[in-house]
Amino acid sequence: MELWWLLPVVAGLSFGLTAALLHYARAQQLLDVPNSRSSHSVPTPRGGGVAIVLSFVAALPLLYLADALPWSHLWALLGAGVGVAGIGFLDDHVSLPVRWRLLVHAVCAAWMLGWLGGLPALEIFGIGLEAGWLGAGLGLLYLVWLLNLYNFMDGLDGIAAVEAISVCLGGALLYWVVGQGGHMIVLLVLACAVAGFLGWNWPPARIFMGDVGSGFLGIVLGGLSLQAAWAAPELFWSWLILLGVFIVDATWTLLRRLLRGEKLHQAHRSHAYQVASRRFGGHLPVTLAVGAINLFWLLPMALWVGSGGMPGTLGVLLAYLPLGGVAWWFQAGADEE
Repeated sequence: MELWWLLPVVAGLSFGLTAALLHYARAQQLLDVPNSRSSHSVPTPRGGGVAIVLSFVAALPLLYLADALPWSHLWALLGAGVGVAGIGFLDDHVSLPVRWRLLVHAVCAAWMLGWLGGLPALEIFGIGLEAGWLGAGLGLLYLVWLLNLYNFMDGLDGIAAVEAISVCLGGALLYWVVGQGGHMIVLLVLACAVAGFLGWNWPPARIFMGDVGSGFLGIVLGGLSLQAAWAAPELFWSWLILLGVFIVDATWTLLRRLLRGEKLHQAHRSHAYQVASRRFGGHLPVTLAVGAINLFWLLPMALWVGSGGMPGTLGVLLAYLPLGGVAWWFQAGADEE
């Protein structure tokens, strides 16, 4: 890989930028102050995700110039990622109405889909789903939900960063398995950008990612999953498997709260990972458990599907089944009163 030197550079840049952002957040009193619905107990600086955004975005033109990233994919990741990060940055500083955030999210998702060519044809339980208005609608919904669920799941020290690194490394391995190793470098660069930030976010975290980082990771990982689907349709299902911990917990919790008529944008502590952190007395056990699930359960399942050993939709169902059991066990989405 000719660009191997870029990986430690990106990681180092992200680490240094996070240190600078920590000083900035303290000086500006940009703190996440705990309340009755928080999973932390002391005021902590936020907005460290800017380091992930800047270090990854700075590498994108180099990847393009080295023919490691197509022109259309460059603009898809750059435009959508910066747009979502920008609205997240504003929301970290001045809380914005939900409707404006969702509007920007939808525009950025549409931008991403337009540059990537939309949602590729997929097979669901043997039925072919061709691209078209239905595919465009599903793709838009998928990207908007993914970036928002990533925000919902960024509630414990290190959890969102560990998830992103796990997914990126798993996605890179999938590309290697299907003989398309040339696509690996983009994922490895993103993993390094997140790893540099994780040095400051590992439990106990000295700085939080904030909406600027979580939203950015959600939309970029969504775009990279669509890029993988265009390279090999079975990889889309593998990516859904890799993202399983976040998708299942967030979706289960959302649906249960929706059925009770709760305001979905209202802060709460009823995700399975939040309940688990209270039961096990800290953030570190849960963050480590997420990494272990990704490595020992979801990655093998994703590789099985990606290598053609199992139909994608069946693989997703089997991979999600125990995750749903965990969500049920921890009563994700239950009334906290």
